[in-house]
Formats: sequence, structure tokens, C-alpha cells
Amino acid sequence: MASGETERVSRCVTVADILTAVEQLIQYGVESGLLPREDIVYARNRLLAALRLTEWKQVEVKDTSFTSPSPILETILDWAYERGLLETNTTTERDIWGAKLMDCLMPRPSEVIREFYNQYHQAPKQATDWFYSLSKASNYIQTARIAKNKQWKAKTAYGELDITINLSKPEKDPKEIAKLKDAPTSSYPRCLLCKENEGYEGTWHHPARSNHRVIPIALLDETWYFQYSPYVYYNEHCIVFHAEHVPMKMERKTFARLLDFIEKFPHYFIGSNADLPIVGGSILAHDHFQGGNYTFAMEKAEIEEYISFPSFPSLTAGIVRWPMSVIRLCGKKEEVLEAANCIYETWQTYSDPSVDIYANSGDVPHNTVTPIARRRGDLFEMDIVLRNNRTSEEHPYGIFHPHEELHHIKKENIGLIEVMGLAVLPGRLASELDTLATYLVRNTKKDEWDEALFKHWNWYEQIGAAYPNITEENVSDILQHEVGQCFITVLEHAGVFKRNEKGKQAFRTFLRKVQEKLS
Repeated sequence: MASGETERVSRCVTVADILTAVEQLIQYGVESGLLPREDIVYARNRLLAALRLTEWKQVEVKDTSFTSPSPILETILDWAYERGLLETNTTTERDIWGAKLMDCLMPRPSEVIREFYNQYHQAPKQATDWFYSLSKASNYIQTARIAKNKQWKAKTAYGELDITINLSKPEKDPKEIAKLKDAPTSSYPRCLLCKENEGYEGTWHHPARSNHRVIPIALLDETWYFQYSPYVYYNEHCIVFHAEHVPMKMERKTFARLLDFIEKFPHYFIGSNADLPIVGGSILAHDHFQGGNYTFAMEKAEIEEYISFPSFPSLTAGIVRWPMSVIRLCGKKEEVLEAANCIYETWQTYSDPSVDIYANSGDVPHNTVTPIARRRGDLFEMDIVLRNNRTSEEHPYGIFHPHEELHHIKKENIGLIEVMGLAVLPGRLASELDTLATYLVRNTKKDEWDEALFKHWNWYEQIGAAYPNITEENVSDILQHEVGQCFITVLEHAGVFKRNEKGKQAFRTFLRKVQEKLS
């Protein structure tokens, strides 16, 4: 039994404790806006049925100051495990039960949709504020786990970047790994984004979604769905996904949908991952976007070189001062759409051997884009980030991907979130940076190192040479700053036109091709 499970079992939760916890959960539901008072008896009976309790007596609840249901759920789930309702007491099983209990407090999907649009008719922001609060209150957004993430800002030559070490998704323990091996797989729901996740109990292979709700929205008269990410990386991190399980596809419609969304929700940005492996998102099999109410460093970056499109004299366009290759468009909705599509179609077939850019290898395409849309008052703004997923013998993970010398910090794909200036770094770095801090303060020699950290050795030497006076007081700030500089280099590697004069000239040559097509 894992140490966490021993701690849970040792609490010896009594029947009186569980009745109190159920009542606390009820009161939390009322105070958080999940549960109307008229539904208290119904919700209580659903909770009792889930816990296989047939008796109830009134209990006094003194502590009603919970900002999250997590501590209440922990008590209930400890009791449920002691009574044999949970088989393994693993995180996966507790998540399934926790979501199922929270669903007892929640409105049905139709009620959520009705209230969302009641709020929307007052103001779009009012609707998203309400739905975001509901998603947090229901524990669908895992606020307690998200709080475990390590986050800071790093000053760089391109502005202040956001850095996060992702600790919110718990690692699977041996019991879960064993269960996964033996548990039957299922094709339902087809993926983590399908609408069929709404209310799905969850399995060893598929996360719990009993407390999940989605909102249908129309984009270009097509049905899409709006939800929040259960592990938000930034404020109001939302996902908008196609009603059908269709693959990611960059096309004119993609830009039109993004612009349609920000017309309906002008306080949000929205963007699409690229539609090719290496430069695309983690789920390429289901077309979707990500958005939210947050200002990233890339949005704050200024245009450093303006370009003109004679056919659209009122359109502002130019190259953004950013480590990746970004073209910004700002103007009327239709102008932005036509220019964005022209840039994409030109880029699809564009090659420039002088800077190692090839559009295809035989029939395999390499060029695509990552578009991000937002509003600037009455104007529509879109950043088009040029991407290429070609690999080589020297760079088997991708020529325009973090190169191998940076894999000790970031090896994963550079998707939409990273493109905008938020580094999502692997959880292993939390403990590794703590150990490196100790090594730096003590000036530890390599033969005294943990072998698992040898991947950081060159970086360690560079930091030691750059900072001759490292102390316990400043080492954390130094490492956080240097992680930020590494991430800038990661983004520079992902840029197709490099930030040197040769790269800038090649970028201008490409944009002249776009101008010719738009003239």
C-alpha cells in the first residue's frame, strides 16, 4: 500500500463523520451556486444512494468555510474505501468516485446550457464568468491540484514569459499501472474531446467526467462545443471542439471559425494548434481550439517591421518581434480572413533551401501554421505563426523543434500555448531544479552527482561560469531566470525564419510572395 493510502485509512472515519461530510458537501453545493435549496433533499438522497447508506439523521455542521470540495471529498472517500466501496484507493478510482459524488449536486446539461445563454443575452463575459465558476465549484477544474504547479515569470529580451512546471496531473502508482494492464479498453468515448465525455463515469483508461458539462455554440453555422480544461494553464483556459470526431485540419474555414468565435466572445482570445505532427497539439484526431481570458507575452510583443497589402489599405500587418516567425494582421473581419488564408496557402507550398525550408518531402507536407485570434476594440487581430515539421539526421525530433541540447528542459512539442509564451515544463523538473540548486551552492563535482541528472551537466557548468557568487539566497532566482532563457532558445529553434539578418531577409522574401498574391 502506498504511503498516501496508509494515511487515508488511518483516519478511521465514523458514520457520524460521513453524515457530517455529506451535509458539508450539500452546504458547499448551495453556497457555491451548484445546488438550489429546492434540490437539497433530492441531492442528499442521491449522495446516500451512491454511498449505499439507507439512514439519515440531522447533524450539525459547524465548518462551512470550504472554498473547494476537495477536503470534504477526501473524508468521504476515505470512509468509502474502509467500507469496501473503493477497491484500490488509487487516484484514478478516487477521481471516478469524487466526480460521481459531485454530479449529485450538479444541474443537468440542459439546465446548464439554458442558464449559460440566459447569462449570454445579458453579456458574453457574464456567461463565461458563470460557467467558469460552475466548472471550478463542481471540481471539474481541479483547482486543488493546479495549485501544486510551480509558476513564475521570467524576464527575457522578448518580454516577460510565463513558466509553469506541471505538477497537477498525478503520476500513476503501481496499482494503477497493474489495473491499466488488465482493464479492457473501449472505443467509447472515442477521445478526450468528444461530446460523449459529458457525464461519463470514467474507467482505468479514461478519466472521470461525471461532473463535466459542455455548451453548444455555432461557428459558421456548424455545431461546436465549449468547455474548460480540467487542468487550466492560465485564466479561463477553454477548449472549443467540433461536434464530430474529425481530425485537425488547417483551412480557410479554420480562420473563419476563429474570427466567428471572437465576434461572439470578444473578451477571449482563441487559437488553433497546427495540424501536423511535431508542430501540432497532443490531440490531432479531433478538431479543436484553445482560448481564454489571458494576455500572453506574444500578444504584448510589437510589430517590428510593417508590410502593406495594396488590396486591403485599411489592414495593418507586419512581422512581430518574437522568437518564432509571426505575422500579425489587424483590421476588419473579412480583410483579416482573406489575408490570413492567403498567407497560409502561400506558405503551404513555399520552399527556401537557403534557410532549410522545404514544403514537402515527396507527398508528405511539412508547412502549416498556428493561428491566434483576438479583438482590438472593434477590430479583429490574428497572429499567423509559420511552422514546419521536417526532420533530419542531425535533428530527428524536428529541425524546427527544441534541439537535443535543450531536451533536459523541454523535449515535448511546441504547441499553441508555448508559441504564445507560456512554457509548460515536465513535472520532473521540480525536484531536478531543487537538486541542481544544492549542487550549485555547494559547487558539487560531477562524480558526486546523481547520474539521472547528468543531462543537466553542461547547463550547470554554464550557469556556474555566468554567476560566480551563487548562494542559498539567490540560487532559486538564478535557476528560474535561466529556465526562462532556455525557453526563449526553444522558441528560437521552433522559428522557421531565424532572427539573424539572413533569416529576416528570407522572411521578407516570403512576404513579397504573399503581397503578389494579394495585389
